[in-house]
Amino acid sequence: MDEELFKIAEAFVQARGGRLGELLGFGIHGIVLVIESEKESAAHALKIHSSREPYRRECDVYERLRENGVCTLLGFQVPQILGRDDRLLALEMTIVTPPFVLDFAGAWLDFPPDFPDEVWQERGEKWASEFGADWAKAQAILAELEEFGIYMLDPSPANIRFR
Repeated sequence: MDEELFKIAEAFVQARGGRLGELLGFGIHGIVLVIESEKESAAHALKIHSSREPYRRECDVYERLRENGVCTLLGFQVPQILGRDDRLLALEMTIVTPPFVLDFAGAWLDFPPDFPDEVWQERGEKWASEFGADWAKAQAILAELEEFGIYMLDPSPANIRFR
């Protein structure tokens, strides 16, 4: 994991009088940590992105969901954005528990990418294998996102969590 991302997270929480908690997750787009504050009773999540484009995409998706009043998708919780810092590529959001849908850094808005049919078929087979018996419900969640013009290109059991 990139130590620079942890330094950025520390700068974010220090500026707000908070402290970093446990690491919730990490991946190609960044890290997610718990942040705690003496001012607030509930802890929040902080995602620090490793680059601007995934950060912008994720902000845009969360903004679209907020504009449409989306807190859940077919009974799956969606984190709510509490704050952001465009300079630090940081998103502060609520912490959700399963079932949930999160991590939109790889999503596209308004139209899916123009991949050849074979690519879509390979992706569909991969996703079906990863989700197993939960694939039909995961497909329904993806279809619900598409109703809002959101095309999630990296669904996995880590970001569409059932239990």
